[in-house]
Amino acid sequence: MARKNESPQKAAMREMMRSYLKENDISIKNGTDVNAVMRDMMSVILEDVLDDELDEELGYSKYDYRSKATDNSRNGHSKKTMHTSYGDMDVAIPRDRNGEYEPHLIKKYQNTVTQDMEEKILSMYQLLSEIAGQL
Repeated sequence: MARKNESPQKAAMREMMRSYLKENDISIKNGTDVNAVMRDMMSVILEDVLDDELDEELGYSKYDYRSKATDNSRNGHSKKTMHTSYGDMDVAIPRDRNGEYEPHLIKKYQNTVTQDMEEKILSMYQLLSEIAGQL
């Protein structure tokens, strides 16, 4: 149910989170539970953005290998532990076969997500919710 003067995007995000919590049988009882949900949300968004960065670098999307115009290709993921204000989280960093891919969002040797980056990630999440609400 939408709250008074709430934007349609925020209402859609509220409903999406409510259904996510219900479908996964997650109950929020304290701040630790909130931090766990925020960590999961941030890691999913980071991984999706990194995958999109690699798509851009290689010039084709993950399953569109017919449009491939390079001899370079995907080569799995590396695990990286990032430190955030919500606690430590594991992020899967995509790799390319030739080792040419340099992530822009999370630089090599970076292991801390700054407050500024957290705010940007949450903004991206809100934007994605807005887009999903328009579909």
